[in-house]
Amino acid sequence: MKNKIALVTGGSRGLGKSTVLNLAAKGVDSIFTYLSREDDATQVVREVEKIGRKAFALQLDASMISDFPGFSNRVKNALNYNWNLNSFDFLVNNAGIGINTPFVDTTEAQFDQLMNLHFKGVFFLTQTLLPLINDGGRIVNVSSGLARFTLPGHSAYAAMKGAIEVLARYLAKELGSRKIAVNAVAPGAIATDFGGGAVRDNEELNQIIASSTALGRVGLPDDIGGMIASLLSEENGWINGQRIEVSGGVFL
Repeated sequence: MKNKIALVTGGSRGLGKSTVLNLAAKGVDSIFTYLSREDDATQVVREVEKIGRKAFALQLDASMISDFPGFSNRVKNALNYNWNLNSFDFLVNNAGIGINTPFVDTTEAQFDQLMNLHFKGVFFLTQTLLPLINDGGRIVNVSSGLARFTLPGHSAYAAMKGAIEVLARYLAKELGSRKIAVNAVAPGAIATDFGGGAVRDNEELNQIIASSTALGRVGLPDDIGGMIASLLSEENGWINGQRIEVSGGVFL
């Protein structure tokens, strides 16, 4: 059977790293992107190799739309060099940042930064890479629980995440003729360095979220990475056009 390959944006840390490692454990190789932490990316490659799979890291600012054509060419070269292939199977749009600012204080620069990375970048990177995705492949947009429930300070971020959930449904419809399934995965609060590591490092915040979650704790990266890897497995190929929240039952 042909080797499956995923492309994961923001794969050097947090949820993206967990996704790459969980895919490797299921026999899926990866190309993943990193913004600036080359040492972290190299470490992820080593961890994948210890599992017995292959990963390849490419630098990308996922908010710089003008760089996408050149990035697509680098993906083609990486596929050819590492796998002797010219296409891949799974695209996971994961790269992101968090900005916690009240609505009345949100600047246009902050709005544009979030828009370019979380929505415009996802839209046009997917469009650019679409010719390289195999028929019968999958696309996952990583959203957020904040697109369902509301916490002050996240209006711009959550709006962008809501947008990629809508985009996932439209892509599922428009790419159906190629048998490409598209879904949105919406994590709850996860203990990573995202947003300055507040959920992980602020004990009071951690406890507030845990007490509001049916399963009684905040999420961990493998809660999400494992779920995405499972979603991309053969047995879940009939899931399409869905928003799947992975939050342990927060704010039910």
